[in-house]
Amino acid sequence: MHAITISEPGGPEALVWAEVPDPVPGEGEVLVEVTAGAVNRADIMQRQGFYDPPPGASPYPGLECSGRVSELGPGVSGWAVGDEVCALLAGGGYAEKVVVPAGQLLPVPQGVELKWAAALPEVVCTVWSNVFMVAHLRPGETLLVHGGSSGIGTMAIQLAKAVGAKVAVTAGTKEKLERCAELGADILINYREQDFVAEVKDATGGAGADVILDNMGAKYLDRNVRALAVNGRLAIIGMQGGRKGELDIGTLLAKRAAVSATSLRARPLEEKAAIVAAVREHVWPLFPGGHVRPVVDRELPMSDAGDGHRVVEESGHIGKVLLVTP
Repeated sequence: MHAITISEPGGPEALVWAEVPDPVPGEGEVLVEVTAGAVNRADIMQRQGFYDPPPGASPYPGLECSGRVSELGPGVSGWAVGDEVCALLAGGGYAEKVVVPAGQLLPVPQGVELKWAAALPEVVCTVWSNVFMVAHLRPGETLLVHGGSSGIGTMAIQLAKAVGAKVAVTAGTKEKLERCAELGADILINYREQDFVAEVKDATGGAGADVILDNMGAKYLDRNVRALAVNGRLAIIGMQGGRKGELDIGTLLAKRAAVSATSLRARPLEEKAAIVAAVREHVWPLFPGGHVRPVVDRELPMSDAGDGHRVVEESGHIGKVLLVTP
C-alpha cells in the first residue's frame, strides 16, 4: 500500500507519499481500506517533530479516517467485511489501509457521504468528551468556543445548539464569523478587534460563560478564567498560545470554577472505546434530522497532504480539510 511518510521532521514538504508494508489486524482489530482522512493540528505537530505517536501506534500521521472494512482480526464481532465506517485513530490515517481497534469504529452516519465521514471522529469525540462528559454543558447554559470556524469549533457549535445551549465564538475574520452564525452561533466575537471577556459578559448580562472550550492554552488562561461564570468550567484542549501561564487561584475560588485539560490520542483503548460508544449513542442520532453535519472546507488528494497542512497552518480554512485516497 501507499502512505504518507515522514523521513525527518520539517515543513509540509517532509510529507512523502511512499510505498510501505500493508498493516495486519491483530486481536480485536479491524483492517480498513481508507477512502479519506482529515488534517488535524496534531498531524502538523507530528510532522514538525513535536508530537510522536503513542507506543505501538502507526508511524504515519492521521487521527481519523473513513472507509470500508476489508478484514477482521481475531475476536472481532459486530462488524463485517464491506461495512462503511469511520474511525478514531492514534495514527495511520494518511494511508490506503489502516488497522483500527474495533472499539474505535463508528458506522457512517445516516445521510453522510462516506468520504465526508472522515471529518467526524476526532472532532466529535473531542467535543463530546470535553464539553459534555467532562464539563457537563446543560441546556440554557452558555458555551464559549475559541476558534469557532475550525473543525472542532464548527462541531462544538452544532452539538451545543442541539442540546439547547447558547453559543459564543471567537474567530479572526468576518467570513469565519458568518459561517459560525450559519451553524447557529449566537454571539460572534472577532478576536482581532474585540475583547472576548467583555463581549461575553455583555451578552450574558454580566454572568459570563458556563463552559469554555479552549485551544489556545497559556495565552488565554487568565482571560478565560475571568470570562467564566460562577460554577463555570474551562476545558483546555490545545496549546496554540503556549504551554505555561499564570492562574489566579483567588478568582477561580471566588467563582467556584474548574479547569480541566485533556488529550485524546494517547488515552488507553478502553477510554477511547467509552468515548466512541457515547458518541454513537448521543451524537449519531442527530445526523438524520440535520441537527449535525460535517463541515468540509476542501478535498485534496492524499498524496498532496503537504498542501493540506499548508492550508491548516495558515488558518485558511473553515471546518475540515480532507485527504482522499486514489
